[in-house]
Amino acid sequence: MVWLRRTTHYLFIVVVAVNSTLLTINAGDYIFYTDWEWTSFVVFSVSQSTMLAVGAIYYMLFTGVPGTATYYATIMTIYTWVAKGAWFALGYPYDFIVVPVWIPSAMLLDLTYWATRRNKHAAIIIGGTLVGLSFPLFNMVNLLLVRDPLEVAFKYPRPTLPAYMTPIEPQVGKFCNSPVALGSGAGAVLTVPIAALGAKLNTWTYRWMAA
Repeated sequence: MVWLRRTTHYLFIVVVAVNSTLLTINAGDYIFYTDWEWTSFVVFSVSQSTMLAVGAIYYMLFTGVPGTATYYATIMTIYTWVAKGAWFALGYPYDFIVVPVWIPSAMLLDLTYWATRRNKHAAIIIGGTLVGLSFPLFNMVNLLLVRDPLEVAFKYPRPTLPAYMTPIEPQVGKFCNSPVALGSGAGAVLTVPIAALGAKLNTWTYRWMAA
């Protein structure tokens, strides 16, 4: 039964990592950023920080080794860069997809788990909060380093979008004057219960395999 339990865990890890990549492609490309500008930055930050938390804490508690969350974030990053290569093969610029900066936030989760001597509840509460707070900060720096999203969106429209989703002139400041603060605040609140869900999924998997 040990091999079956481990196979189930690893399968779940791969599924979450692949889903995070698909979420990045659908919520993190230039079209999405351009249509709603900073509103989309908040949505993207919350979605990516919660996706990171649920998979990273699941994987970290499964192994019980600090550093596993960073390893998981690295897997997500590699998957997304490979997906970027697929878009590049279709004739799009290589920076058409914005790869989120997962790794530093995952390192904070690992650091929390290590500093609290592998305390699961501290990892959920403190680590989850740090992930939600830090991800928008790192991701904004990442976004500022890529090419102008408005220019790329008009030059390379995504072919799968319906006509009503064509790029529009962004309404900067209409939603919130500080998207990083809003994304960090919402992420800090929502990432903690999602991290708890990841920890609970780990427990449920053990119980299911033991039944």
